[in-house]
Amino acid sequence: MLTFSCLVAGSFSLGSMAANEITPLALNGVRFVAATIFVGIMAMATGGIPREATRQPWRYLILGGIFALYFVMMFVGLKTAEPVSASAVFTLTPLLAAGFGYLIMRQITTRRIAMALAIGAAGALWVIFRADIHALLAFHVGRGEALYFIGVVAHAIYTPLVPRLHRGERTLVFTFFVLASASLVILLFGWKDVLATDWAHLPAIVWIALGYITVFATTTTATLLAYASVRLAAAKVMAYTYLVPSWVIIWEIALGHGTPPALVFGGIGLTILALYLLLEHEG
Repeated sequence: MLTFSCLVAGSFSLGSMAANEITPLALNGVRFVAATIFVGIMAMATGGIPREATRQPWRYLILGGIFALYFVMMFVGLKTAEPVSASAVFTLTPLLAAGFGYLIMRQITTRRIAMALAIGAAGALWVIFRADIHALLAFHVGRGEALYFIGVVAHAIYTPLVPRLHRGERTLVFTFFVLASASLVILLFGWKDVLATDWAHLPAIVWIALGYITVFATTTTATLLAYASVRLAAAKVMAYTYLVPSWVIIWEIALGHGTPPALVFGGIGLTILALYLLLEHEG
């Protein structure tokens, strides 16, 4: 999950640079098909895909549809939202995942975990509203952040649904079918966008972002998330998302995009404190 948080952060920085150069459905349609092929090859090379894994295929359609919704809404949001601010919205996932974890898996959140989630959510809001108390009181949320929040809700539902719908399949096999289902859902809705895109004349940043999110922010993170979700409670799995804004800041500095306002770091500090409390509890 530590690796997961770093890889996810890169998709915010690179994704924001490419978001206005290609439609979200076209970008995600290609990335999910490529990721499905990549994971399928790995699954075949490490033991194959058993026929038993195709039982109850509706499971994969549900998970794939939810996964697809998250990533499409992420790139819709990144058209206008700043990467650090969008990543702060992502850190609301653990709080939401704890609620859905109880509803779906009856996972109980202890008082300590609840306190850590509340601190993390406060830190996220601090960053989302850019440390502006007037914006917070007026609850003025940017359009990009609001649209991306829809995707974050989907991601929070996805996490506890994985252990609920998992039937003992190997991680790579399970991930393959989820990604294949996500590809099917996106292409069903976005095939016109894929055909209308002038792929030969896209800027280089689109191909760089597409390569990164296909290999690292889709294939690798989906595998890591599936592995962790069947071993940890949903709230603990998603606790590592509290590191994402910090990773995004590092990515932004490395890409030469500068640093956010100093006051924003107060919210970043709260998200790191929340992670510490959750990990100390787990230990």
